[in-house]
Amino acid sequence: MTGAERRQQLLNVARSLFAEKGFDGTSIEEIANRANVSKPVVYEHFGGKEGIYAVVVDRETRLLLDRMVSTLHGGHPKAMLEQAASALLGYVEESHDGFRILVRDSPVASSTGTFSTVLNDIASQVEHILGQQFAARGYDEKLSALYAQALVGMVALTGQWWLDARRPKRDEVAAHLVNLAWNGLSHLEHKPKLRLY
Repeated sequence: MTGAERRQQLLNVARSLFAEKGFDGTSIEEIANRANVSKPVVYEHFGGKEGIYAVVVDRETRLLLDRMVSTLHGGHPKAMLEQAASALLGYVEESHDGFRILVRDSPVASSTGTFSTVLNDIASQVEHILGQQFAARGYDEKLSALYAQALVGMVALTGQWWLDARRPKRDEVAAHLVNLAWNGLSHLEHKPKLRLY
């Protein structure tokens, strides 16, 4: 096995273990045993558990962020909401180990950050799009950040729930998210007020 192949093997094994047991529940010894190598091989490639974990988190963060940002390319706002919800749920479905790793509290700072950093990056993209839509419809553009956080949070938390529930099917979950967000947003009041009864 070449050095690059060994490194990828170790990353795959570590990714699986971190998803299954979390950072604290995974040891270098266990990674080495599952990969049929000695512990020094793992240390040679990554310097320790923190190093291999940081690489796994960075890769998953980039994968999710690239997937989400690539869906936010313009068009009708409802279509973009559908694409974004479907993209996140697609990542959960196709990369459930990676999503499990990202949603756990990260003990190690990585170059691309944690799940909350990814969500903030996505919300920033959504904020820009919402700002344009708000301006076109006469709403206060300054509120686009608030609405972006709410929308991204709604989809992300539903993704966390759906990771284990897996019912209904992905497209149905995405459709319900869009239904709630779109039908609620389509009737926004310009100056909403609480009516405490």
